[in-house]
Amino acid sequence: MNISPFLYIYLKLHNFMANNKHLHDNFEVNFSLKGITSILIGIYFFLMSYAYNYVLTNFLVDDHTLGMLSPQIIEIIFISLAGIFILFSSFALFFSGKRTSKSFHLLLWNGKTKASFSKYLIGIVLLFILLITLMKLGLVNLIAPSFLFTYGIFLLLVKNKARKNILILSALSLLLSIYCFVIPSYWYSSFTILAIAHAAYGVVER
Repeated sequence: MNISPFLYIYLKLHNFMANNKHLHDNFEVNFSLKGITSILIGIYFFLMSYAYNYVLTNFLVDDHTLGMLSPQIIEIIFISLAGIFILFSSFALFFSGKRTSKSFHLLLWNGKTKASFSKYLIGIVLLFILLITLMKLGLVNLIAPSFLFTYGIFLLLVKNKARKNILILSALSLLLSIYCFVIPSYWYSSFTILAIAHAAYGVVER
């Protein structure tokens, strides 16, 4: 039976979408680090590291406003900056996932994504507990390497077969955590490098 080319293309696309819906029914794909999402997270990384460096540098200056603040207030500022970074990065992932699920006519929140998102929240809470504990113990030199190491592990866990290049970001983050552990003052450069790598990954992976 002869069918029109347009109907043939429509049927092919329909079959493709139907056969691949299950591939877009999980957290790793719906909330994927690609394109503008990765670029935005890279920008947030850079802004966060710049803010940290600005606060630390001027906190040591006596006649600067930040130099007049107590260490406790500086700790609150640091925690708040980390919270803002996590919040904005999560929003970037959310809106990216919303676009992906909409394009495949799927619900963004299903059993798999809800379960994975719960683990994501637990991971964030545990990370904050770890960083705050290190801060309270005075082990400030371990904060940056601990964050980078945890972030590298997170990237390793969310990678999927279609986007194995994210392993490069994961390996880079783990490598930078080692550098920061050996050379604590390397933290600002490490965050900047990771920010640039995120932006570059977003340009390559669309």
